[in-house]
Amino acid sequence: MCQALVSAGHQVRLAAPGQQPAEGADWQALSRLYGLQHPFPVEWLPARQAFRRYDYGLRSLSWARDWGADLVYTRLPQAAAISSTLGMKVIFEVHDFPQGTWGPLLFRLFLKGHGAQRMVVITHALAGDLHAKYGVPAAGPFTVVAPDGVDLDRYCDLPAPAEARRRLGSLPGSLPGSLPERFTVGYTGHLYRGRGVDLLLGLARSLPQITFLLAGGEPGDVDRMQASARSLHLENLVLTGFIPNADLPLYQAACDVLLMPYQRSVAASSGGDIGRYLSPMKMFEYLACGRAILSTDLPVLCEVLNPENAVLLPPDDLEAWAAALRSLQADEAARIRLGAAAAAAARQFTWEQRVERILAGLPMRLTGPGERSVSP
Repeated sequence: MCQALVSAGHQVRLAAPGQQPAEGADWQALSRLYGLQHPFPVEWLPARQAFRRYDYGLRSLSWARDWGADLVYTRLPQAAAISSTLGMKVIFEVHDFPQGTWGPLLFRLFLKGHGAQRMVVITHALAGDLHAKYGVPAAGPFTVVAPDGVDLDRYCDLPAPAEARRRLGSLPGSLPGSLPERFTVGYTGHLYRGRGVDLLLGLARSLPQITFLLAGGEPGDVDRMQASARSLHLENLVLTGFIPNADLPLYQAACDVLLMPYQRSVAASSGGDIGRYLSPMKMFEYLACGRAILSTDLPVLCEVLNPENAVLLPPDDLEAWAAALRSLQADEAARIRLGAAAAAAARQFTWEQRVERILAGLPMRLTGPGERSVSP
């Protein structure tokens, strides 16, 4: 979002809680980690865990006011509530229903404050539930439904799967050895509960003639999955561990089919269930990659996916997934047709288009050097 705001001509500064990590000490490292191309300054502000980000919310708003930001853009409920209450113009991006004791109160403070300019939600399901509970409009101009997005420039001119697999060998880092030259199915992202780990293991066991390339995951989750693979004697499962986002398109391009085996209940990094509202970035990356997609048929995913651009399957039917993979392995024309429809759908979901929709109609100006605009 910061990069897209910069592309739109705004001056952007990003505040982040805590101390600057060693791996993010310079822009080159940060850009590789997140796949960024347009630089913007990042300020790390103190945040004590005991204060539950309220201290950070106050510090970030003081910081934004000191440099004269015209607008605060945040996903932090504390910052949204305080900004709105103090009359600072704020856009609050919401990815989940307000949780816990303080979540509903902070949300109401944001809505009642004079600074609330717009609420951004990632799915129509979330917009509908917030409308039912809090009376907030389910549509514009105040509420904008904006799914996550993708940087299409990074998905231009990707090689065919076989060539992409060959090129992976020249990348520094994580791939353990070379991939065998055969039909390859891929998954990228975390391996938290609800992401379909058991289904992935079951598919690898059922289809030993197919390579399963899994890129990403926290070290502990990867170790547990490696142990499960060893206990099942799976030799066709390749786990890379963490992949810098800058390299992710090539890993995805190395696959003939891409998988999204989300379950009905999906754990977030915080441990909460986001299965009703999720808008995974991998979905838009998969679309942009132009590969055939197999996905669970969760209603929220069907806000973007449909039978024209993906194969939609129940999350608990291993045989249906295995049959779909066998069918696609044998039908290159079907893979090409699905991949073309996926790539066409991705053009609706760029980060730049997302920014344009979110800011449409607000009294904002494009800024030049030395002027001020947005403070996420």
